[in-house]
Amino acid sequence: MTTTLITGANKGLGLETARQLIAAGHTVYIGARDTERGRRAAEQLGARFVQLDVTDDASVQAAAKTVEAEGGLDVLVNNAGIEVRGPDNAIPTAADTTADEMRTVFETNVFGVVRVTHAFLPLLQRSTAPVVVNVSSGLASLTGLSDPDSPAHFYPAIAYPSSKTAVNMVTVQYAKAFPGMRINAVEPGFTATDLNGRTGTQSVEEGAEIIVRMAQTPPDGPTGGYFDAKGSLPW
Repeated sequence: MTTTLITGANKGLGLETARQLIAAGHTVYIGARDTERGRRAAEQLGARFVQLDVTDDASVQAAAKTVEAEGGLDVLVNNAGIEVRGPDNAIPTAADTTADEMRTVFETNVFGVVRVTHAFLPLLQRSTAPVVVNVSSGLASLTGLSDPDSPAHFYPAIAYPSSKTAVNMVTVQYAKAFPGMRINAVEPGFTATDLNGRTGTQSVEEGAEIIVRMAQTPPDGPTGGYFDAKGSLPW
């Protein structure tokens, strides 16, 4: 049976991804910072719970030891992420962006991905079909944000899209370093979650579809790519 860990999985896309992968036959770990919320989500779905704060080395290392002791890991979904919003869900402008804001967003969205991936690499390398899915964003595309005809062009913030572009680069480099793994970045689409104040235009069921699909990438499937539900995306 395939064993999967999803970070930030007590709500939103992470929770729905867990639900769909359990339905597909995976044994799923709900990774969450908040123990009470994480346990409740795991009980709701019939998943396992592991306390995991992607910004904390000790938490991540402890989670890796727990998963190792319980049998190992085949699939890692780096889903945990944050986006800074202002009063009334306002998106910060370039003029408002500070180094501290950038650092906060990168700590979760980029360093968290590296921290978790690094900790779980030894377990993934023991799997016969290891897969890593990094949840990126359409806002990570330099092509999209620089194209006046793209809806993404009008997103004004700096920290969030920059962090997701970095996630795409991390994905490419890990994929080259570990050719025996299938490591890809995905764009779920503009999904209504707490991240964006529930302003998204699609459901979590729709958004999770590409995450779930890529979590089931076979050993001969793509790696080092950037995908949405329709196919490959421009970097």
